[in-house]
Amino acid sequence: MSQSELTAVPTPAKAAAEGALSRKAEHGADPLFVNRWSSRAFADRPVAEETLLAILEAARWAPSSNNFQPWRFVVARDAEQLERFHSFIVPGNLEWAAQAPVLILLLSSVEEDGKPNGAHAFDTGAAWAAIALQASLFGLNTRAIGGYDRVKARELLSIPANFELHAVIALGYPGSTELLPDKFKDRNVPSGRRPLDESIIWGGFSG
Repeated sequence: MSQSELTAVPTPAKAAAEGALSRKAEHGADPLFVNRWSSRAFADRPVAEETLLAILEAARWAPSSNNFQPWRFVVARDAEQLERFHSFIVPGNLEWAAQAPVLILLLSSVEEDGKPNGAHAFDTGAAWAAIALQASLFGLNTRAIGGYDRVKARELLSIPANFELHAVIALGYPGSTELLPDKFKDRNVPSGRRPLDESIIWGGFSG
């Protein structure tokens, strides 16, 4: 692979361009939102640094209360860093997550200027959505992992007490489901969503 291939940001492409997904929007949302899904299968292909930085750049522009930008990204991409992350991910998740070439621990600062920031988790969720959507535009896959040892992660990564740990994000190019352990193969499909009208409460719960 040439140096230019390793550093170039991919041309944006709609997620699941091969038409493998059967999801349908009820109300005209862009296919980017409908077709993005969290596969457990990752290809044996590195993610160029410029591509990774472009994905994190999208998260940089997420909205946040008072522009505090509470999110932080602890990134693992070389063998030593990834091994450290693998040590605190629960075994069931590590069976597939170990194939991802990039792991990102998403953190948020719980205070600003010495005062509690009540919106830190809400705002950092917006940053996660930006990562997932920008990755999908580039043809990459993301899957958030909640099953990991937060105490061990904090210790191994020397994370200060004023940061809350959220998810570990596995990131990489989509791989073949056939390479997953058998117990994950049937589960590695796009999930559905409940009808929109079951999520909307018009005017309040009192009707």
